Amino acid sequence: MIDFIRKMDRNELLKLIEVYAKNWLTHDGCWFLAAEETYEMETAMDLDRKSWHRFAAAEAKRIVRAFNIPENGGLDSLKRAFNYRLYAAINEQKTERPDDQTLIFTMERCKVQETRRRKGLPDFPCKPVGIIEFTRFAQAVDPRIQTRCIQCPPDDTGDVYCKWEFSID
Repeated sequence: MIDFIRKMDRNELLKLIEVYAKNWLTHDGCWFLAAEETYEMETAMDLDRKSWHRFAAAEAKRIVRAFNIPENGGLDSLKRAFNYRLYAAINEQKTERPDDQTLIFTMERCKVQETRRRKGLPDFPCKPVGIIEFTRFAQAVDPRIQTRCIQCPPDDTGDVYCKWEFSID
């Protein structure tokens, strides 16, 4: 299998990355729906938070190692690490540096929320999970980084899906 992948051209590899990212996201959604059907929303959300608590840190550490991102490299390392997340292959996101101590991350297009809206469903209230996810990811890159949610469903998010502030003293 690895030899097959090594022989792929650039366009095939890009498509493979997109398929892997969509499959991962689909699995996450299927897992959550199964938890919600088996238990109830509150328990499913609790399980989701616990899962993201583990996964986000593991994802960040793997990215830092694989792409030689400086450990404890502050907001520059975090900004770089965001580019390698699975989400980055299927969502539109941007980062801004208003000053040396701040990084703003904005999810401009979100596959999860767009799919829900297309199906006539309300936005998934991902803020409680997102707080854990983004905090754990950032602190795995550099434990000095503080995370603050600017806006995320169920908040009114305006023309973007979510926005996060990362700071370091």
